[in-house]
Amino acid sequence: QVQLVESGGGLVQAGGSLRLSCDSSENIFRRDDMAWFRQGPGEQRELVASLTSGNRKNYADSVKGRFAVARTPNGYTVFLFMNNLKPEDTGVYFCTARELWGQGTQVTVSS
Repeated sequence: QVQLVESGGGLVQAGGSLRLSCDSSENIFRRDDMAWFRQGPGEQRELVASLTSGNRKNYADSVKGRFAVARTPNGYTVFLFMNNLKPEDTGVYFCTARELWGQGTQVTVSS
C-alpha cells in the first residue's frame, strides 16, 4: 500500500519560511490529485492547497501569495513552500492522496 510521509516542519519566527515535503512510496503524484491540509490547535482540519495530476494548483485564500505547491518530475514528492509565515499558520500539516494521509508534520510560527 502506498505510504505518505511529511517532513520539514519546525519552529520559525513570523516572516520566516519553511519547505514541507510529502514523500510517497510510489510515484503517484504524476497520476493522482493531492492536497495539503492543516489543523491548528483546537481547530478543524482545513484545506491549504491542492495539486491535480494535470498540475492545476489551488490555494486557500489565507495562504494565497505566500504558499506554493509543486511536485518533482518523478512524481514521488510534493513540496509545500511556505513564505512570510504568520502565527496563524501554526498547526500540523498533512498531505493526502488516494484517500490516504500521512502522519503530519508540526509547524509552529512564533510572533
